[in-house]
Order: sequence, then C-alpha cells, then structure tokens
Amino acid sequence: MPTIFRYEGYRFFFFSDDHLPRHVHIEKGDSYVRIELSSLKVTDSYRTSAKEIRKLQKIVESKREMLIGAWDEYFDR
Repeated sequence: MPTIFRYEGYRFFFFSDDHLPRHVHIEKGDSYVRIELSSLKVTDSYRTSAKEIRKLQKIVESKREMLIGAWDEYFDR
C-alpha cells in the first residue's frame, strides 16, 4: 500500500492492486474514507464525520494534481 503523503495524522494512500477510476484512500485511527480524484465523490467511508469528510475533500482537491500524478506514475498509466 503506497503512502502518498501524511497530513495532520491522516494517511493518503493507494492499494497496490487498485482500479479505475482514480481514487485515494485516507485513514486516521479507525476512520476511513475513499475519494474519487476527478469528482471528489466519496465512494466509501467508515467512522468519519461529515465535517471530517468535507475537510478531506478540500485537502484532496488542493492536492489533486499531485495525487493524479502519483496514481499515473505508480500504475504506469
């Protein structure tokens, strides 16, 4: 599971066998969120408040180009 970056205790990562559409997994403690990179749509979440989800969407939006670049580099797309 390649970690892309950490921020305020959150770990932003991909699974080594991930699939399209491009997305990022985010975890902190026992909370978890998966966000699509193109739309910022939350496709899965667990033990994460709506407030935290909005914060994570903003972080992903601000880092979207870097995340897409990391995805494309890792998955050789």
